[in-house]
Amino acid sequence: MPREPFLPMLRELARCYQAFEAYSGAHVRSLGLTPSQFDIVATLGNTPGLSFKELGEKTLITKGTLTGVVDRLEAQRLVRRSASPEDGRSMIVSLTAAGTRLFETVFPAHLDHLRLALGGLEAARMQRCEAELRRLRDAFEAAPAAEPSPALPGRKASRRKQ
Repeated sequence: MPREPFLPMLRELARCYQAFEAYSGAHVRSLGLTPSQFDIVATLGNTPGLSFKELGEKTLITKGTLTGVVDRLEAQRLVRRSASPEDGRSMIVSLTAAGTRLFETVFPAHLDHLRLALGGLEAARMQRCEAELRRLRDAFEAAPAAEPSPALPGRKASRRKQ
């Protein structure tokens, strides 16, 4: 089978993300937060609050995980939920005073940590990299949705009893 020319790029993209997660996550945990908690606190910082939908779109957290992370941050009195003034069915998540103080401490500390790894890169190089990553994301978003695959030869399709 011929080797696809995009496989080395995808492998490097995955390795880059794993390296970032390891580097960033270790520092975030040293600050007393999980990466998901940090993501929410950082996203809510300097905002009046966001709906769950907005928070899900702006973070890297799946919908199923988001509620649990917000629950734990709320139990620590770092965030609060309130009814949306525009839509009573929607909840707004915002930082409490303690959450704002935490954001004002951990966010600059984490930027300093990231600067240790990325600060030596030239601005123009980072802009080119960002543009290439955006093009790659656009290619995935423009691609047609996958069709369900037929069962592989030699394997039986799973059967559900109804």
